[in-house]
Amino acid sequence: QGTATLQGIDIVGGALELLWLSRASSRIELRTLAGAHLREVALPGIGSTGGLVGAADQDEAYFQFTSFTTPSKIFRTSIASGDTELWHEVELPADTDGFMVEQVEYPSKDGTPISMFVVHRDDVVLGGNNPTLLTGYGGFGVSLTPTFSTAIVLWLEHGGVWAVPNLRGGGEYGEAWHEAGKRHNKQNVFDDFIGAAQWLIDNGYTRASKLGIRGGSNGGLLVGAVSTQRPELFGAVICAVPLLDMIRYHRFGAGPTWTSEYGSADDAADFRTLFAYSPYHHVEGRAHPPLLMLAADSDDRVDPMHARKHVAALQHNGDVALLRIERNAGHGGGDNTAAAVEQGVDVFAFLFDRLVVPH
Repeated sequence: QGTATLQGIDIVGGALELLWLSRASSRIELRTLAGAHLREVALPGIGSTGGLVGAADQDEAYFQFTSFTTPSKIFRTSIASGDTELWHEVELPADTDGFMVEQVEYPSKDGTPISMFVVHRDDVVLGGNNPTLLTGYGGFGVSLTPTFSTAIVLWLEHGGVWAVPNLRGGGEYGEAWHEAGKRHNKQNVFDDFIGAAQWLIDNGYTRASKLGIRGGSNGGLLVGAVSTQRPELFGAVICAVPLLDMIRYHRFGAGPTWTSEYGSADDAADFRTLFAYSPYHHVEGRAHPPLLMLAADSDDRVDPMHARKHVAALQHNGDVALLRIERNAGHGGGDNTAAAVEQGVDVFAFLFDRLVVPH
């Protein structure tokens, strides 16, 4: 439906519920069982929900809502009247009232319009001096929608800007959007991300030396690629459990299952595409921004060899590159709160140091 993609359908309270993703934000539409539009369920703003939870023959239903600045809240709504009230919320020991979310649009290298969420304090000054963290994924049809994180609160409390572009390769705008960022189209994803960085700089949110980037797994490939293609744009890189040697990735871990997304170096045409952006193969000959690499020694999805050899290549090139390996951990990181806290401390200490964040 236009730029909206259908996420799910259910019957709740005698009505047909359609869960839409519109410009990477959730919408809930109610229709009659014959398909006629009734109304939309009023959501608190730009954010994400999994849809209504309720019985097919009962008027009362519930939905959970979250956003970049709103921890999870549960609302109760009437299907018949549309009356909605807050039913439960998570209390947060922080004030997020002074935070705001913008959704902007910028052209990528080929002119394709890309949407991006930009989160900051409402008193932000556009003088190019704000520490900014740009994150992304751009692959496998995964949609990045507004989701709350205490890391965002921490970053904004220290005057930072948090930015999330909806890159091609994701699912925010349907399967065609995914196809436009996979296999031989993969460079589009990197161009979209570079375009986001340039937009933030050109519009006064930050400057290159204050701009950090972060990505994990396929997002680790993303930040690895853009930091080798346009190293002058970034002041710091957080690269987590990444794919970086795209010529040999399919020989390790779960790599063989991803050839439909990336292609395989065993195919001549795919080899040319993969080699053109493979981060590990484009390190020598230029300086790169400081990098903190996060890996897990028991990662059976993305082999930690990617992280190890890329850091070795950067260090051999004379760049600042640190390798943090989580012991007895898999692709999702440590399995306890203490490990997550320790890694978070290391990540933000690195960013605060390299981007010169007052604290």
